[in-house]
Amino acid sequence: MDVIHEILNVVFPVFSIILFVFLVPTRWFFNLIRLCFKFVYPEELARKVIIITGASTGIGEHLAIEYAKEGACLILVARREKQLRMVAKNAKAVGSPDVIVIPADVSKLEDCNKIVDETIKHFGKIDYLINNAAIGKFGLFEDLKCLTDHTSVMDVNFWGSVYTTHFALPHLRKNKGKIIAICSCGGWFATPRVGVYNASKAALLSFFETLRIEVGSDVDISVVTPGMVETNLTDKDWLEEGNALWIPKISAQRCAKAIVNSTKRGDKYFTEPSWMKMVLLWKTFCPEILDSIMNFVFIIWPKISHKEKKN
Repeated sequence: MDVIHEILNVVFPVFSIILFVFLVPTRWFFNLIRLCFKFVYPEELARKVIIITGASTGIGEHLAIEYAKEGACLILVARREKQLRMVAKNAKAVGSPDVIVIPADVSKLEDCNKIVDETIKHFGKIDYLINNAAIGKFGLFEDLKCLTDHTSVMDVNFWGSVYTTHFALPHLRKNKGKIIAICSCGGWFATPRVGVYNASKAALLSFFETLRIEVGSDVDISVVTPGMVETNLTDKDWLEEGNALWIPKISAQRCAKAIVNSTKRGDKYFTEPSWMKMVLLWKTFCPEILDSIMNFVFIIWPKISHKEKKN
């Protein structure tokens, strides 16, 4: 067995480089053709039945409005019923033919089952499941006083999407539906003070990439990785403490519009803003340099700045 690995260590890299030379340009060519086709004939979303979790604020709220403008039927899910009903009212006002509100906590298995059951009872089908619900807790790992306070981040961000997907998947298969997983650039770009949040998004990314292989062509899965978005999660105190106020943010509305357009194109991966893709290249090819920069900008420099302010 060791001999096989030694042979593969030599042969596989060479073989991969040769394949890349031929396959990558071919893939780009076909993607360009697909993009042109989808630009001319984008997917029609009218009367599509779309579940959106975390729909009371932020990206989820604006996704509801943007899909409503396309004429989609919506199932809005979040814990805050009053805010959900306001979003539902606005969604109907801009064009959604039917909107239902389901107050639920996606970190609870029974609530996720209820979301799917009530959707099927009302609409009889599911076309899209948008796993958007997320929470975040901030701070340096060594400063955490109670680690269990952060388990809710994984419960909502990861398990909430897994639970809802589990119950919705049979219905999505029947209807050749689509799952949109709202992950984060933090899933592959390590930003300090949000270690557990980033871990939850990395887990989400890995889960849906694996599920995409398992379900094949029966269910389309789109992974969305937004950068810094102006939502309740981008806490000003955390940004100031971590020297992150300078990072350019995009509005939740712009992010939602971009996601809907990506949906209509049928993208497998989508990053907004698109310049964040360059960070992924740095992460892939120069991880040590990127880590050093991040450590200085977000850890060392804030400490120096705080000392100077005290003096």
